[in-house]
Amino acid sequence: MELTTFAMLYFLVINCIALMTMKNDKRKAVKQQYRISEKTLWLLAFIGGGTGATAGMFLFRHKTKHLSFRIGFQLLMIIQLVLLISIIMK
Repeated sequence: MELTTFAMLYFLVINCIALMTMKNDKRKAVKQQYRISEKTLWLLAFIGGGTGATAGMFLFRHKTKHLSFRIGFQLLMIIQLVLLISIIMK
């Protein structure tokens, strides 16, 4: 598989996982159930899911009061998008 194809596929999959994890954690928060750890949310964002985590944060209004999440997720998203674009443009 070509690097560009792999990078785009990886980016799509990890961001879908991050988005759904944010949705799942918000649902658990509302139901007062056992939650997904913040460490896991950060890990997903760090390994490429910054866009999905950011989208999930705003779509589901989850973790928006935490400044570290609002800034950190968006910063990771920008870095990852620039990296993906640079891979695609090669």
